[in-house]
Amino acid sequence: MLRVMPPGRFVTFEGPDGAGKSSQLARLASWLRGRGEAPLVTREPGGTAMGDRIREALFGAQDHAALPLTEALLMNASRAQLVAEVVRPALAAGRLVLCDRYADATLAYQGYGHGLDLAVLRRLIAIATGGLQPDLTVLLDLPVEAGLARKHTGREELNHLDLMSLDFHQRVRAGYLELAAQEPGRWRVIDASRPAEEVQAELRAVLAPIIVRGA
Repeated sequence: MLRVMPPGRFVTFEGPDGAGKSSQLARLASWLRGRGEAPLVTREPGGTAMGDRIREALFGAQDHAALPLTEALLMNASRAQLVAEVVRPALAAGRLVLCDRYADATLAYQGYGHGLDLAVLRRLIAIATGGLQPDLTVLLDLPVEAGLARKHTGREELNHLDLMSLDFHQRVRAGYLELAAQEPGRWRVIDASRPAEEVQAELRAVLAPIIVRGA
């Protein structure tokens, strides 16, 4: 049986659009539950009543013409709710928290993608999170063209960010890779262009060091 020893562990999952992040996270959580673990799985934006309303405002309409700064402020408003209501209490209880996107997504999308000042975004993030950083961030990486092809042929409804230009998505991916290179101790980069089973196997191996085997 697997168990996480206190204090809790905070793992975030990032990636360009179409990397399979959400489906891989769901499979990983199911695998953990099958082995006696009870991970708390959440997402950004969203994860709370207020956060879900913000998510709907951001992604519910493709023609809302929100400014990049508006996006960043709303993302961090949702993030503040999530950290205070969900993440910090779970970590204090010794739980493993798995989050589908977190603060690095704001840096990648609104920073590298839209061109907002990274220093300003980092200050916003620090205010929203109270300085809470993940113990581990997994980047599921794949070429932008492949990811967008997956998105446009999948069943998931596209939001306005999905419909941004190829250049925008290239900047987002390059931003993620740069962030990972800046903090190699926190990030693990996984090639998401491989078959889903191989990606899942590597995900489990990457999480192994923060999971303690118990009786």
